[in-house]
Amino acid sequence: MKLQVLYEDNHILVVVKPPNVLSQEDDTGDADMLTLCKEYVKEKYNKPGNVYIGLVHRLDRPVGGVMVFARTSKAASRLSEEIRSRSLKKGYMAVLRGCPQKQSARLEDYLVKDSRKNQVRVARENEEGAKKASLSYSVEGRAEGLCLVRIELETGRPHQIRVQFASRGCPLYGDQRYGANVNVKGEQIALWSYHLSFMHPTLKERMEFFAYPPCEYPWNMFDIEAVKVRNHGAL
Repeated sequence: MKLQVLYEDNHILVVVKPPNVLSQEDDTGDADMLTLCKEYVKEKYNKPGNVYIGLVHRLDRPVGGVMVFARTSKAASRLSEEIRSRSLKKGYMAVLRGCPQKQSARLEDYLVKDSRKNQVRVARENEEGAKKASLSYSVEGRAEGLCLVRIELETGRPHQIRVQFASRGCPLYGDQRYGANVNVKGEQIALWSYHLSFMHPTLKERMEFFAYPPCEYPWNMFDIEAVKVRNHGAL
């Protein structure tokens, strides 16, 4: 698999993860981004022995889009701190079944994860294990019962985007876990990490990277080029 590299230097590697590729190796033995990045650096720079690549954030397996990896432990530590302090910003696009009532809004919920089932649900604030989840969205297009939204995450809870929209009657296209009643088995979930912004760990400059969804259904139901022009940045 050829790695799509958006940027690289001695400290970071910014790439585009294809849908259905793991962020990190698991028991399946399937291809994963961390291994692909290590192989890329090892081959390109003729590195002997093991190559250090730090995984600082993840995308769910079915989700594609921009990821940043650290090439040094110092970079990994500083990027991880940015995530904790919410200085690292993530922008997503999603196609929903149905459309939210408001053209743009901020969604806030408390979520609980059942690790045994790998399932997340909306919970009461005082429920054991409940964690606050918030995001902002704007509607960018409507077509044949589908809706394109642009999302800025404020928190990074597991399955957050999927659960917050599904709980409001607008599950993501292709989401079998939280929208099985309206989605057909085998459909690809339409969730894409299109924007990543962070401070470079050593240059101390704000870096911004964009990668847009592929020109295939259901993304091609919408004018993504117009979205690029209209919304080239965070919400």
